[in-house]
Amino acid sequence: MPIYEYISDSNLQCEHCERGFEKLQKISEHALTSCPKCGNSVRRVMSAPNIARQDVSLERSNLEKHGFTQYKKAEKGVYEKTAGKGPEILSDD
Repeated sequence: MPIYEYISDSNLQCEHCERGFEKLQKISEHALTSCPKCGNSVRRVMSAPNIARQDVSLERSNLEKHGFTQYKKAEKGVYEKTAGKGPEILSDD
């Protein structure tokens, strides 16, 4: 079940909703419309997901091992390859 974040747009807020709060809810549940403590209107806000990763590395050898190509911006419209297969330079020309 995801944890949703809520904030209140009201000027009169209780301790629970003055800085926002989190609520563990099923995806199928409707979003809250009011603070469970004081009844002020609240809205659900988007937050960054927490994605669990193991051994993620942007090192050249790891990128190439997994078949990725990485480019670095050299100048406006020009990118130089730093890892992987593909052209050495990409440009807008």
